[in-house]
Amino acid sequence: MSNALAIAACTATLRNLLLAQIPFLDSDLSDLEVTTQPLDLARKNVTKAQLNLFLYQTVLNGAWRNLDMPRQVRPGETGAPALALNLHYLITAYGRGESDNDSVSHRVLGGAMSVLHDHPLLSRGEISAALTGNDLGEQLERLKITPLATALEDMSKLWMVFQTQYRISAAYEVTVLLIDSRAPVRTPLPVLQRGEGDRGVATVAGLAPTLREIRPPNSQPAARLGEDIAIAGEQLTATDAIVRFTSSRLAQPLEILPTSGAKPGELLVHLPSKTEDANALSRWAPGFYTVALVVKKTGAPAMASNEVAFALAPQITVSPTNATPGTVNLTLTCEPRILTGQRVLLLFGDRQVEPDSVTNPIDTTQPTTLAFTIPGVGAESYVVRLRVDGVDSIPVVYSGTPPVPSFDPLQKVTVA
Repeated sequence: MSNALAIAACTATLRNLLLAQIPFLDSDLSDLEVTTQPLDLARKNVTKAQLNLFLYQTVLNGAWRNLDMPRQVRPGETGAPALALNLHYLITAYGRGESDNDSVSHRVLGGAMSVLHDHPLLSRGEISAALTGNDLGEQLERLKITPLATALEDMSKLWMVFQTQYRISAAYEVTVLLIDSRAPVRTPLPVLQRGEGDRGVATVAGLAPTLREIRPPNSQPAARLGEDIAIAGEQLTATDAIVRFTSSRLAQPLEILPTSGAKPGELLVHLPSKTEDANALSRWAPGFYTVALVVKKTGAPAMASNEVAFALAPQITVSPTNATPGTVNLTLTCEPRILTGQRVLLLFGDRQVEPDSVTNPIDTTQPTTLAFTIPGVGAESYVVRLRVDGVDSIPVVYSGTPPVPSFDPLQKVTVA
């Protein structure tokens, strides 16, 4: 692995290599100067034969970027991978003097390409001598130099960015630099026992339960406290099972024991009313839930089903149910209680009205009280619904055999 000096060390090593080897190949280039400047500054105050080495891009190495480092992260341990980089360099040749003779620049470029062709690997000694304090030469992977095919259009765009005239150049890639991550490695303790008493891996025959749908009574879009809901699916059992209701509005999921349904592949769940559970109004909240079946057999791991959506509708009372035309003031109660942050709307006929106030009594066994003001109400009979977090109260009652729906007169306001 290497430290943060790796990029600078790589550039310095390449510069030293080119500066030492090109005059050896061509004695007429003994005055060669090798620079590492941006393209627009490369020729500034330089009149000798020159080779400019410019790092123009760093690219993440796809092969190393997600690998644990050998000898640093052992099997079973987790650690941040090294920063693996490929460096893209542009070498540009210049001749002598203001005229910048092309024949000299071509000799410089030819010498540079010859050196890099014959020297495709950078040695540890070359890297260590290039920059004090770097440890790039100690990394596991050797640094490789390869020509980088670059389209003329891409090369031209690079020169245009620096607003300078194009010079004959060649691109090279150096791969791969592995810069050590400073994030700590997590080293868990070894496993001494597989299960209680080293009994081994627990296995369960059969598939986990699967839920298809939840059916509220009377084909309603939602259920209310005090009603039964049917859960349909596969591999359903009421033995050693619980039904878990989860809502983002509640701190903890709610769990209810199911009973067997009237037909195979069905379970029944009774939602407790306030007469059956004194805390039902505060434990539940109107709105959407996700429902899962969890089977917990003794000595076996718990198996959870998939989750399906379920809507719990608010139950309301309306006062008064008779009013005169004009501005109508209504007071509603809602069970279960409305929680802070829930979105509440009154649906008065086809109008939506926001509440004037939402009050939860200190006694948590009492419902929420809401006040509404509806202006400009004409003489008519209006059905009243309360929408909480997108779930509407159910303004319908059923009578007769088979059940026939009709609007609940207690959830209507007659204006006359």
